[in-house]
Amino acid sequence: MWPLDPSRKEVLRFAVSCRVLTLMLQALFNAIIPDHHAEAFSPPRLAPSGSLDQLVEGLLGGLSRWDAEHFLFIAEHGYLYEHNFAFFPGFPLVLLVGTELLRPLRGLLSQRSCLLISVASLNSLFSVLATVALHDLSCVVLRCPHQAFYAALLFCLSPANVFLVAGYSEALFAFLTFSAMGQLERGRSWTSGLLFALATGVRSNGLVSVGFLLHNQCRGFFSSLVVLNPLKQLLKLMASGCLSVLTLSLPFALFQYYAYTQFCLPGSAHSIPEPLVQLAVDKGYRIAEGNKPPWCSWKLPLIYNYIQDVYWNVGFLRYYELRQVPNFLLAAPVAILVAWATWTYVTTHPWLCLTLGLQRNKNNKALEKPDPGFLSPRVFVYLVHATVLLLFGGLCMHVQVLTRFLGSSTPIVYWFPAHLLQNQEPLLRSLETEPWMPLAEDFPPRQKIPRNSIMELLYNWKTCSSVTRYILGYFLTYWLLGLLLHCNFLPWT
Repeated sequence: MWPLDPSRKEVLRFAVSCRVLTLMLQALFNAIIPDHHAEAFSPPRLAPSGSLDQLVEGLLGGLSRWDAEHFLFIAEHGYLYEHNFAFFPGFPLVLLVGTELLRPLRGLLSQRSCLLISVASLNSLFSVLATVALHDLSCVVLRCPHQAFYAALLFCLSPANVFLVAGYSEALFAFLTFSAMGQLERGRSWTSGLLFALATGVRSNGLVSVGFLLHNQCRGFFSSLVVLNPLKQLLKLMASGCLSVLTLSLPFALFQYYAYTQFCLPGSAHSIPEPLVQLAVDKGYRIAEGNKPPWCSWKLPLIYNYIQDVYWNVGFLRYYELRQVPNFLLAAPVAILVAWATWTYVTTHPWLCLTLGLQRNKNNKALEKPDPGFLSPRVFVYLVHATVLLLFGGLCMHVQVLTRFLGSSTPIVYWFPAHLLQNQEPLLRSLETEPWMPLAEDFPPRQKIPRNSIMELLYNWKTCSSVTRYILGYFLTYWLLGLLLHCNFLPWT
């Protein structure tokens, strides 16, 4: 899919190393630190556990904390409880495929153990592929090989690191989203639309990605007005826009319809094992066999809106309480990062932003000879996307999830720090002028291995600038704290 040039190969090596280290550390932390007794979803195990199951649980159990338990439950039993529909089916379906590949081990391991192995292997794979996809996207958009390289290396040390390996959908979503963005930048609109639609089947915020398709279509419309029939192009724009909205909305709509058939239509419910029925009784979970839920009678019966409102208390400014101050502080670094990126870009390209990325300045309608790097005009639509996610997440969601919400959805979280490092770190500028490392035996002739600039900065921490220390300190602190806390049922993002 991607040619392995030296920089991409170094990105791939670093990504694999970080994922292996992440799995090792979560196993270590899970073994030496007692689990916190959290009020989290914890269904009973229906199958007996053998010695190998206990070994798998000890090595990989840290990946099944908090919301990961919902995904594992859905993959094993399906959507039995109403609140399960807060989690989209893309990732559980992928886990089921992974467990089918482990079918030869079914006599030795329980299905849960197979699911844990699938989580560890597939999410490690997806996060590595997401790293390479981000590097590919960065090369195309930024047109600055060094910033693209730095951004990909930073993704390997993402503050949302633990969620890219644990049983969450972030790794798969990042891979599909970054790949879709890259395909769109290369002019492959149909492939991009399909990947964006698949991403919507993994996480609901994939719906926002329709803006990329619409903006791309608007750029094509304005550039063709000079030589083609305006009315014909306008009709084509409207048709393609509607098709894009329908394509990306289809997974969401089908998921809502499936929920409607389970809870609102008679005779559609599946049989539920008795221990899981008893859990529903004990915890007050709604199952399909009971009375119809109130959302069934809505004019637009969307279970997702109902669940977010009733079960998770998600809504405009609902999280703005004094007791949530620690969570706001936890989300503050990534919020400041995106806000700072937005301010820097808008003050550099005010006219471009006023014209929605369609004109670079008042006297130049074509975006010729764009600035390389983060300040490139091509970054505009990505910045708008990141800003929309930040505003929605900060105003309407549980604000502590902003780190993983933004870290798996937008490249801005990695492009802007890469821009700051390149422009404000003298050591990096000196590294860029030095030749790359000598030839390695496994590289083609006349190719050299690029230096891992992030590791060079860590080795020379004391001589780094304050901006570099803040950026790398934030990334590494959240990278490590996430593993330490999340894997033991302690509060994290």
